[in-house]
Amino acid sequence: MIRTIGFVGVGTMGTPMARNLLRAGYAVRVHDVNADAAAALEADGAERAASPREAAEGRDAVITMLPNGDIVGDALFGADGIAGALAPDTLYIDMSTILPAHTDAFHRRLSEQDVAVVDAPVGRSSQHAVEGRLLIMAGGEAAHVERARPLLERMGDTIFHCGPVGTGQRMKVVNNYMSIALNALTAEALVLAESSGLDREQSRQVMLGTVAGQGHMGTTYPSKVLKGDLTPGFMVDLAHKDLGLALELAAGLNVPTYMGAVARQTYALARQDGRGRQDWTALYETMRGLVTDHAEG
Repeated sequence: MIRTIGFVGVGTMGTPMARNLLRAGYAVRVHDVNADAAAALEADGAERAASPREAAEGRDAVITMLPNGDIVGDALFGADGIAGALAPDTLYIDMSTILPAHTDAFHRRLSEQDVAVVDAPVGRSSQHAVEGRLLIMAGGEAAHVERARPLLERMGDTIFHCGPVGTGQRMKVVNNYMSIALNALTAEALVLAESSGLDREQSRQVMLGTVAGQGHMGTTYPSKVLKGDLTPGFMVDLAHKDLGLALELAAGLNVPTYMGAVARQTYALARQDGRGRQDWTALYETMRGLVTDHAEG
């Protein structure tokens, strides 16, 4: 049973996560390059460590929550690094968001020490971290993820075991790819609405009533392409035409539509793929075909 935790990286997200572990009764030893952040948790009952290695020394589990893979690597394997303090029965959980290739490399090196590794990046906001309601995407052997689960449940209320080590990071990168790209498209759409003389709030409410605001993951995809049904609810040809209307309107108003312009090229590819009269979710099959073609090439 895990009772003692080393926590390296107590910034905007790491501080409330570590604090929730303290409130759950765990003995937490923290380290951060920002001395003030570590001191704030010390006031809440945490021990304060002078280095990553000291934070990990003698702990049942060690958690890192750091800005990027280079920093995680340095915290693990640099001077006074965590790896030097990890015993074979220690559970190492990286909750940072980093390149999956870094996670894979760190796992290989730590496996040589027989350390149990779980990658568990998080979704949602810093307020969710305060409330212990993060969404956590865990990768690792089932037994290791189950061993980590009591800790993860103190920091989040939604936990997905995505598969072996590295799948948590891959899921996080895919999730962020979609949400970050959608943010850019959302900005374009609202600026186009405003520039067209429309009320911004009413435009937002209208879009919330359609796929524009509700998203494809919960509407069109599960009802069409993901169950193999490409009979058109809305044809690729019509989507290509309507997106062209939006781009023409935007051009007349001098509104930038970078995301929309690229999206129209994707619809054009689907039409070239012979899918013009299929449902607009057929774009998924066109994109999958491009991956297959590249692999075969």
